[in-house]
Amino acid sequence: MRRTGLAAAAAALPLLLAAPLAAALAQAPRITPKGDPSVRDDTIYKLAVKAAAYPEESSVLLLDDGVVRYEADGRSVRTFRQVVQVLTEDAVDRYQEHSFSYAPRHQRMTVNWLRVVKPSGEVISKAPSQLQDADVPATMGDPVYTDRKVRRASLTGVAPGTLVDYSWTVEELKPYLPGDFQDSWGVTTGVPTMRSRYVVDVPATLDVRIRERNLSFKRDEKVVGGRRVYTWATKDVPTYRSEPFAADSNGVWMSVSISSPKTWQSVAGWYAGLAKDRYEVSPAVAAKVAGIVAGARTLDDTVRAVHRWVAQDVRYVSIALGLGGYQPRTPQTVVETGFGDCKDKATLFVAALGSLGVTAYPVLLSSDGGVERSMPSVGQFDHAIAAVERRTPVPTAGGGDAAARYVFTDLTSDVHPYGTLPLQEQGEFALVVHPDGRGEEVTLPLDPVAANASRTTLVGTISDKGVFDGRFDDVETGADGIGLRSVFTTPLDSAKRANFMRAFASRWFEGADGDSLVAIDGKDLRAEPRLSMLVRHGRATTSSGDTEILTNPLGSMSRLAATADELERRTPRRFPIDARKVFGTSSGVVEARFTLPAGWRARLPKSVTATSAFGSYSSEYAQEGRELRITRRITGARGVLPPERVGELVSFLRTVAADDARFIVIERK
Repeated sequence: MRRTGLAAAAAALPLLLAAPLAAALAQAPRITPKGDPSVRDDTIYKLAVKAAAYPEESSVLLLDDGVVRYEADGRSVRTFRQVVQVLTEDAVDRYQEHSFSYAPRHQRMTVNWLRVVKPSGEVISKAPSQLQDADVPATMGDPVYTDRKVRRASLTGVAPGTLVDYSWTVEELKPYLPGDFQDSWGVTTGVPTMRSRYVVDVPATLDVRIRERNLSFKRDEKVVGGRRVYTWATKDVPTYRSEPFAADSNGVWMSVSISSPKTWQSVAGWYAGLAKDRYEVSPAVAAKVAGIVAGARTLDDTVRAVHRWVAQDVRYVSIALGLGGYQPRTPQTVVETGFGDCKDKATLFVAALGSLGVTAYPVLLSSDGGVERSMPSVGQFDHAIAAVERRTPVPTAGGGDAAARYVFTDLTSDVHPYGTLPLQEQGEFALVVHPDGRGEEVTLPLDPVAANASRTTLVGTISDKGVFDGRFDDVETGADGIGLRSVFTTPLDSAKRANFMRAFASRWFEGADGDSLVAIDGKDLRAEPRLSMLVRHGRATTSSGDTEILTNPLGSMSRLAATADELERRTPRRFPIDARKVFGTSSGVVEARFTLPAGWRARLPKSVTATSAFGSYSSEYAQEGRELRITRRITGARGVLPPERVGELVSFLRTVAADDARFIVIERK
């Protein structure tokens, strides 16, 4: 799947075309190592620009081309070409080295050409100086076993002002799901693009799905010789600078998506067939499960015990070898080896619960979200979790959502309690697969902002020497607690424990020491994420004449004024605003309470309150008797707002930035 474009122009752009071939554009060009008969190199090279005209760019695309031919059975030939003009030294390293990835078990890859030329067409380097196939390097943190290969190439002669012209072809020889394909093409590439073309050639009788976004031009469509050819061609595609808090879904970036006529039911039926004999529980596995749930008193205890076993005791190892990238291994094999990938873990969990009379199903999804729901394809899924059928359905605000009938859980995370999902999976499309091949299209649950919360307190005494001694406490829930769990998944030895306390205490006050650390056992999934410790001997204030200067441990929010300035400079705004990116999707309260020496009185900074569609913020400074209290509350928000509301965002950020008290002056009386 190619999500960002590298394409060349077509029929609508006669400057690109060899004149004798203009009449043959109804057919997709056949591109080989000998060249592209539909594009004249000398015409493309003449599009070279002057670097001074693009002072903010390190390179531009003169040609961005994709020609794809699909067959009804899912086989394909996909050829891409780029002609890049290198403008600065920054781009030299990037274009001296190239790599092309493919899966040799079911794909064939050809580098058609890779050369360096001058805009005049003079060849500087006609081929790579080095070309080698190699295995994809293995990652050891979460091991990944894959049969993919990478072809690496090194070029000589790349320098500012030169052109790098390269083309490669990937042939899909045996699709995992016959008849399935899906591809995405970005017309907008992130750099100025002089010419762009995307050609899709399919059987005329094949009813492919097409989704176009924000196109400023119309596609061309022709039928010749039993083939239907779609062509998207344009020129002078501008680039758009990123903007703060820009939403991923927007009305700016131009793109095209295409997929086969397959349905999500087709995908579910295919996966169910692969996994149909993988839920058998052998006597050895049954005995293991019985031991796992031996101490459970309730059904909920039973399910949680199985969840903890699969999530924490079965090591995660990704296995993407051929069809093994989709077909799970048997529970017996997973238990014997002690490891498994996402689909192995989900299958073991479903099978183990089934042996106990609890109904559960595998669920297919994308690990980072973003599935195009209208473009069904196996290729959009790279992850599997599990859905446990509720005994009593939970009503939802909208009603009728199949997700209300299930508890979803991700077995690849050893720190997410049963029934919780990583943030990147929440609110995303997923496919529940039933044993009979039926699929349920669901939207995964999305936790409210209030469910992801933290409360932090720092309470103690400041001596007349300006030294703080007190206690730090932090309690977190939901997604906010996952980070705390991750830190303490393994016990700290004495040295690490001392280093952690010292580093953490000094974050609050210079020179502070930590003591008496009490933290959650990160793998106790029923425990509340909590951290507490003593903070001692920290330099809280410094003397200045008849006053003490307290360094505000909560810090200043003045940095947001610079963000507001940047938003105002980038007008008019093009991209919608993603409210999640302002203050996140959680809520937090931080409170510091200091008992001051007798006679000390703080000059209190002004309290600040701001509420908007982008979140809310409040700070309060108060002193009652000897106690000085500083409280800050921040709550994030969700939603995508139109670019026209950037003024509201600027106003909100400036109000918050007014809470700029880095120091608090305290009078000694």
